[in-house]
Amino acid sequence: MANKNRFTIPIFLLYFLATFLSPTTSKSTIEPCSNSDTCSALVGYTLYTDLKVSEVASLFSVDPISLLLSNSIDISYPDVENHILPSQLFLKIPIPCSCVDGIRKSSSTSYKTRPSDTLASIAAGIYGGLISADQIKEANPDADISDPSVLNVGTKLNIPLPCTCFNNSDNNLPAIYMSYVVKPVDTLSGIAARYVTTLTDLMNVNQLGSPAIKEGDILAIPLSACASKFPTYASDYGLFVPNGSYALTASHCVQCSCGPGSRDLYCMPASLAVSCSSMQCRNSNLMLGNVTAQQSSAGCNVTSCSYGGFVNGSIVTWLSTSLQPRCPGSQQFPPLIAPPTVVPDLLFSPAPSPSESGGFPTTNPKSSVVPSSGAGIGIPPANGPTGSASGSSGASSGTCALTNNLSSFSVVLTLGLVFKFILSISL
Repeated sequence: MANKNRFTIPIFLLYFLATFLSPTTSKSTIEPCSNSDTCSALVGYTLYTDLKVSEVASLFSVDPISLLLSNSIDISYPDVENHILPSQLFLKIPIPCSCVDGIRKSSSTSYKTRPSDTLASIAAGIYGGLISADQIKEANPDADISDPSVLNVGTKLNIPLPCTCFNNSDNNLPAIYMSYVVKPVDTLSGIAARYVTTLTDLMNVNQLGSPAIKEGDILAIPLSACASKFPTYASDYGLFVPNGSYALTASHCVQCSCGPGSRDLYCMPASLAVSCSSMQCRNSNLMLGNVTAQQSSAGCNVTSCSYGGFVNGSIVTWLSTSLQPRCPGSQQFPPLIAPPTVVPDLLFSPAPSPSESGGFPTTNPKSSVVPSSGAGIGIPPANGPTGSASGSSGASSGTCALTNNLSSFSVVLTLGLVFKFILSISL
């Protein structure tokens, strides 16, 4: 009988060791898909070191000017593409989200390996846990990756970043979804407050049974947006712009914005170093973005020259007139900030999402000279999210890894002492 007890106690303890010490996998929101549509999406990214704007853009294979405007950074500064952004700065990176093998992913990002790179260091260090080493290996079957810790310098790797579309809609309102890697200090309620959404909405979008989240989880966060109404034959059909930011289109000729608290997309000419087609509305003296208002006894007669999309290399404009109860105020624009040189006060918190309140300028933003590089971002609309949570390897910082190791050691030591005590009693 004593022998039987001696045998069952270690099994009992081994069960608890396996339960407490087994590593938990990070969750990621996955959107199944069955068509070839592409939507505009964002990934939240924290710089792992000081990087030039052009270097960050290269990491994600995006246009540097579109990257800056997505974060409402003023592009009129001289040589802005070579401006050095500080380590730990949080940015929203615009990416196209496609349907790859039945799952929404961004397949446009590529990376060339450098000396001392490993799949783990690329995934956790350079791309901040947005992807795992296993996912990179799986996405590159033709690359020579027999040993993930030894990579040939200059190997080109496809980096399938997580993204979601959910028809660019959240609760039947226009939205763009940002893939966000949970930080050690994050709570779901804190994330909801920061990005002007609700705890319930975040739980529904990410199919969470409870508000519990952990470091390394990748959440889909809906950001309110302004939707375009361009015809399907326009090359920038389905353009969505997150609230509080800007986007370039029409070969860098047109700049569109989504003002604070607005759902209406406003487009105007961008100051350029390239030639653009005419932006004057037919049968009028109004240029793209111009609005006139005339008060009358019946109300306010409003005439506007609006952007109708980029078709066959030409900028489509349309003239509209309407009678409104009162004349509209000046167009509000998202406030532009200078290219950052320091990280905001809250080191571990991402930069604020586009706000829907506060004091904002009501005049046109500063003129901007747009370098001719890359392409604008455009894409489609519709209804609402249903996603699924799945495992993906998240990366921990050195501090967190040390904390986890110490915690594991404490559990092992405690259970060892308990085992020794119980064993001495059974003897």
